[in-house]
Amino acid sequence: MAAQDRARVFVSLGMFIIDEFQFHDDDDRPTGRTLPPQESAPRGGTYAALGARIWLPPAHVGMIVDRGTDFPEQIQRKLDVYGSDMWLFRDHKDRATTRSLNSYRGEHRHLRRFQYTTPRLRLTPRDLLETKFRRPEMLHFICSPTRAAAIISEVAENTGWNPITIYEPIPDRCIPEELQPLVDVLPSISVLSPNAEEAMSLLSIPGSPTKPLIEQACRRFLEYGVGPQGEGAVVIRSGALGAYVATRAGGDDWVPAYWSETEAPERVVDVTGAGNSFLGGLGAGLALAGGNIVEATLYGTVSASFTVEQEGLPRLTETRVEDGVAIEQWNEDSPHSRLIELQERLRRQGST
Repeated sequence: MAAQDRARVFVSLGMFIIDEFQFHDDDDRPTGRTLPPQESAPRGGTYAALGARIWLPPAHVGMIVDRGTDFPEQIQRKLDVYGSDMWLFRDHKDRATTRSLNSYRGEHRHLRRFQYTTPRLRLTPRDLLETKFRRPEMLHFICSPTRAAAIISEVAENTGWNPITIYEPIPDRCIPEELQPLVDVLPSISVLSPNAEEAMSLLSIPGSPTKPLIEQACRRFLEYGVGPQGEGAVVIRSGALGAYVATRAGGDDWVPAYWSETEAPERVVDVTGAGNSFLGGLGAGLALAGGNIVEATLYGTVSASFTVEQEGLPRLTETRVEDGVAIEQWNEDSPHSRLIELQERLRRQGST
């Protein structure tokens, strides 16, 4: 089989979105600071694809990028650095690129509001047909539960294609009214991954996230039957608390955050895209760790660590070849070194 005909390991159906930012103080008053589009970063599926790209070569990752008439040259140059083969560019001469406005509040930049400022152009599995991204091993999507069911239905139309599905519920649909549609689609989801606040909101669990409440939420999702034959996994992304991962088959663990706002506040510069990047890394980790979901969560945690260190996308800072193998550094550090360190931290955590 020719290299270009091999199935991609990880493909995201997340839209390519160009972000703009506004910042507010703790009392929600505008600070006057903004970031114009050319200084901001594309988000959504882009961060997920790059979370996987940190571990995988460009030919193993995929994402469709819809370029409007206003597509910034600066962003084009940024994307090309990661390897042109991971992108499929579709040009549109009659519309603008999808854009959004993110409003943040307070010193730690908690998201206040997200809104689209141009029309969306959503992607579905049918968009992958007849492209180099057809039938990937893992399919990532960010959407409402109802839309997730439509995506799963399109996957089922492709006889013989049974990808690992990594579902990230869209934040504004993580409300109690969406719980039943989520329950309906869960048997077709391999990995469900809301963040802690989203999980608690879906389940109408009051209060601020704590480890016991997050574990309770995870158990409830598992009881609803995640994955074919109930063999899926739930990974609840929990910020400074880390990530809680559990499977219906048994076994659960807390994976610590690599950086946290409490222990290393100077390293947590901007959390935009961290959750997306985490899930891209998790997808790559599932492939590299033979399906071990706890190990895959370590890969996701490392990917997120590179995303939060700066405003915008992580930087590919060095590539060299040793014994025929490409060795890369991101943000002038080694993902594999961070992975080893995190594995040791998890081992020590388990021995206490």
